Formats: sequence, structure tokens, C-alpha cells
Amino acid sequence: MDRLSSKAAPTRQSLAAAGLAVAFLFIPSLAQAHVMDGPLGGFGSGFGHPLAGPDHFLAMLAVGLWGAQMGGRSVWTLPATFPLVMCIGGVAGMLEILPSGIVQAGIAISVLALGAAIAAAWKAPEWLALALISAFAILHGIPHGVLAPRASDPAAFTVGFVVSTGVIHVVGIGIGAALKPIAQGKLVQAIGAAIALAGVWFLLALVTG
Repeated sequence: MDRLSSKAAPTRQSLAAAGLAVAFLFIPSLAQAHVMDGPLGGFGSGFGHPLAGPDHFLAMLAVGLWGAQMGGRSVWTLPATFPLVMCIGGVAGMLEILPSGIVQAGIAISVLALGAAIAAAWKAPEWLALALISAFAILHGIPHGVLAPRASDPAAFTVGFVVSTGVIHVVGIGIGAALKPIAQGKLVQAIGAAIALAGVWFLLALVTG
């Protein structure tokens, strides 16, 4: 039985490592900005926007991963806070308060910071984690707010991207919970490092692009 268990763990680790390798191949192919051109619909367009933008997707995935990694109340407080505060960012986006360049840089930094927090297994005080999550959520909400008025159904578009965000959070929680017991959480940290590297890549793309 012990032999079977010892064989199962490396297999799970190998699968996770393969997943990370695929992610590294996948991220550069999606590195283009996530601004949507042309007419936008309602719920479907809103739901697809976070999925189409790798910076949005990775940050939202990281929120769920970080919550699962920290455990306790953070498993639900972080993922619950992000989409709620993101709506405030959506309003800011409609008002076009911040220049696009600053917003995009802030979003890239959020990917880097969240990935680094996971890679370091940083168990931040809950209030500090929520403050960081809230700041990042506002930044991620702004592009959605810019797009919402262009949608055929702005309200449905807004609901779509909020629901999509929640789904990505849940996926992150699931991945974190599944991998946390393996290799003393090192696999979760490895995913965090990959996300942080993607954040660096996004920043470099902004600077050089």
C-alpha cells in the first residue's frame, strides 16, 4: 500500500508539472491586450472577457489559489471581495478616471504581486490581503467598465464578467485545495512563481510594446 502511495504522489506531481509546462506555452500566445473590438453582446460577451484576457484570468485564478493556500476565512473572503470591489472599478472605468496605460501597468503588477505572494507562501494578515485584493480588483474592473457601455445589454455584460470572475476564483480554490497537500504545498508555490513570471512578461510587453 505504501508503495502504491509513493508512486501516486510522483504521478500527481508529474501531471501538475505538465500542466505548468502547458501554461508556459499557452500564456505567450495570449499575450495580446484583451481589448475587444467590434460590437459586444450581453452576458456571453461579459462572461468571456476575463477568459479572453490572460492578465485578468491569471490574476483571478491567483486570488482563488492564494485564498486556498492561506486557508481559514481567506478561502472565501478573498474571492468574495474581489468581484464585489471590481464593480467599483467598473464604475471608474465608465467615468474614464485613469489613463489606459496606468491601468494596464497596474493589472500586470497585480499578476506579478499575487503570483509572488503565492510563490512565497505569504500568509498576510487578512486585512492586508483584502486591501491588496481590493486595490487590484478596482484595476481589473476598469477595463470592464470601459467596455460595458458599448455592449448591447450593459447590465447583462456586467453580470457576465462578475459571474465569470467568480467561476475563475472557484477554479483557483479547487486547484489550490487539490495541490496543497502534495509536496508540502510546493506545487502551489510553483504555480505562483509561474504566474509571477507571467506578470513580469506582461510588464515587459507594455514597456517594449
